[in-house]
Amino acid sequence: MTKWSVMDHRALTALPKAELHVHIEGTLEPEMVFALAQRNSVTLPYADVAALRAAHAFTDLPHFLDLYYACMAVLRTEQDFADLAQAYIRTAASQGVRHAEVFFDPQAHIVRGVPVDVVVTGLRRGLDAGEAETGLYADLIACFLRDRPVREAHETLDALTPHLGSIIGVGLDSAEVGFPPGQFAPVFDRAREAGLHVVAHAGEEGPPDYIWEALDTLGIERVDHGIRALESPELVRRLCADRMPLTACPLSNVRLRCVPTLAEHPLPRMLAEGLTVTINSDDPAYFGGYAGDTFIAIADALDLLSADLITLARNSFAASFISEEDRNRWSDELADPPA
Repeated sequence: MTKWSVMDHRALTALPKAELHVHIEGTLEPEMVFALAQRNSVTLPYADVAALRAAHAFTDLPHFLDLYYACMAVLRTEQDFADLAQAYIRTAASQGVRHAEVFFDPQAHIVRGVPVDVVVTGLRRGLDAGEAETGLYADLIACFLRDRPVREAHETLDALTPHLGSIIGVGLDSAEVGFPPGQFAPVFDRAREAGLHVVAHAGEEGPPDYIWEALDTLGIERVDHGIRALESPELVRRLCADRMPLTACPLSNVRLRCVPTLAEHPLPRMLAEGLTVTINSDDPAYFGGYAGDTFIAIADALDLLSADLITLARNSFAASFISEEDRNRWSDELADPPA
């Protein structure tokens, strides 16, 4: 028996875990939105923090994205991005996260006139400051916006080239339905040739076909979301055989109406099918919880056993783009004897 064999909320928060699906722009809390708006003289269409929080009642993914991109208007300077990244690291570390692989959206800033250099340098500086303070190390993954032209994704990769030492991979996010992933194969090929890992959002709102396409056309190493894989037994068998990680985000799925309630989330079935599922917060400032909060929520709503929760934590380290030494070190924390 380990100290994780019986877990209350405090233990779930402390449970060692990696976070593999979190958008740094989605950690922009309303209080920081207003603080940065004041710093940068940005006028917001909300009277106060309470009014902005009230706008977090989303009907679907596009509705959320409208607010998500609007709030980004306050991010202007290298210091803004550094402050955002350091704030995330502080919170994640307090919730048991040992390692994070953090998404960011370069195009969403480039189109506002913010250079990639400002974004990447600021984020890396903030993540490094957070590590010095907490010990939590984070990597960066640059995501292409699938609802913008492929040509623009190529231009974004060109702009990122001087910063390849600061990022470990590329991904694909934003509005999914109507934007199949296959068209981005050439830019993913370029990223892979540059030594970057490749991941993609698929099977959140989009159909299982999008997951197949991401696997076979983009050659991804992780499926971000992937809950709709369960609609295809053949796809489930493929994912299990390949031990392909799925970065599930239960709170996000409920808030964006992909799943009616947390009690109806398919996570137990995903585990029962043998899928390599991980648990993540996605956009925690908008969806109601960071990594530890999410573990607490699924434990309460889905009556998961401690063994299931430990499996989810182990999966997160197994699916990380980290060294074997770090993977073993963090995984070993899950087997510590009682204190």
